[in-house]
Amino acid sequence: MTRDDASPWLDGEQQRAWLAWIRLQMRLSYEINRQLQADSGLSMADYDVLTALSVAPGGRHPITVLANGLGWERSRVSHHVKRMAKRDLVRMQAAAHDARVTEVGLTDTGRRVLEEAAPGHVALVKRLFFGGLQGSQVLPLAELLETVYGHVLRHGTLPPPPGDDSAG
Repeated sequence: MTRDDASPWLDGEQQRAWLAWIRLQMRLSYEINRQLQADSGLSMADYDVLTALSVAPGGRHPITVLANGLGWERSRVSHHVKRMAKRDLVRMQAAAHDARVTEVGLTDTGRRVLEEAAPGHVALVKRLFFGGLQGSQVLPLAELLETVYGHVLRHGTLPPPPGDDSAG
């Protein structure tokens, strides 16, 4: 499908899709934040950090790698993980290989809190995000979202996360 890229405006279909995405993203973020706060005292940002660290080698990442993987500014990650460290969810320390590099690591408390929060989070995602879809719609939706994500990685300003070959 070819679009008129010379126009400064979205066409009708593009506007419909973009507004649908914005409404979905904002409402889903609200619902996820609300559920995580109520069930586990975590924000969605806390959950994202804990999840990223839980799958990282050794349960830790340098701040710059964590920021890149989350799609956040380094300063935002630094401020956020400092607050999380005060709650014993993560620890910050100099990397063994280079004392100039600050690593963020998942604590036992952080892993326990994440494991306790995950079932409620997954149940909400299944109910709200997937609940209105037919089974046959999930794979095409995943493929479309992966296509958009790959395009953003190729043409955006933030480098792709290490090991993410979505930019193709």
